[in-house]
Amino acid sequence: MRRLDTALLLSRVGLYKARAALGPHAPPPARTSSMAPARGTLLYQGAERNLGMAVTVSVVVPVKDEAGNIAPLAREIAAALASEPAGEIVFVDDGSSDSTPATLKALKSEIPALRVIQHARNLGQSRAIRTGVRASLGEIVVTLDGDGQNDPADIPMLLKILREADPAEKVGMVTGVRAIRRDNASRRWASSLANRFRRRMLNDQATDSGCGLKAFRREAFLALPYFDHMHRFMTALMLRERYQVRFVDVNHRPRGTGASKYNNLQRVIVGLIDTFGVRWLQSRFRGTTEAKEL
Repeated sequence: MRRLDTALLLSRVGLYKARAALGPHAPPPARTSSMAPARGTLLYQGAERNLGMAVTVSVVVPVKDEAGNIAPLAREIAAALASEPAGEIVFVDDGSSDSTPATLKALKSEIPALRVIQHARNLGQSRAIRTGVRASLGEIVVTLDGDGQNDPADIPMLLKILREADPAEKVGMVTGVRAIRRDNASRRWASSLANRFRRRMLNDQATDSGCGLKAFRREAFLALPYFDHMHRFMTALMLRERYQVRFVDVNHRPRGTGASKYNNLQRVIVGLIDTFGVRWLQSRFRGTTEAKEL
């Protein structure tokens, strides 16, 4: 059940679910003017767009200065969600300085499931992912990078694995592993070195922590401690919260246009600091327990 105090929005779908839990004859909650969402807000748009149907999956894509890649990527995602009863695509523009916002707005008329959220300034990939997840209406969220290197055709496979997992196993996330990297040699070498170091320090068995293609339960993500760059440590953080993680090989493609926002030195410096931080978080965790109201 979605926590009301942590959600960025509560759709009217959520209100319907609450009524169902109380019974079919429960009276509807009183609606006052102060409860009505304002036009132009994420809450209003979500309620308006999803008035009669619960969203089955939300695909969140963080982007910055990816004007040349986002249109074909959005169309590929829409095609990958064709079998979903009700899917949504949430692009989060993280302070782009090119025509990315305008391109995304123009795509909304072509792709009805597309939502566009914009940061007023650049805050980084982890914050953009968090913004998108908090705004999502689906209980299952898929993330992928906005440069087009992750293949949206792999989305149904990740969803199938997550949905068919035994509930007793408490699988919180299915994460992609780029079997054949389509990056240059120096980036592959740096990534391999970083993954070995993280895996040894954190014991999370992650061989490709940098793969952006993931499917996870929204409530599991919202249970994780947040910090900038946390998207590279989601496997370790999921395990910390006693969720299980599944790994699956996925396709990886060359970048279409534009350039990467990171270099190898930046990754090494930030990665070292954050790895020690996550190890500290692991040591300061007392486990989970069932909580109930008496």
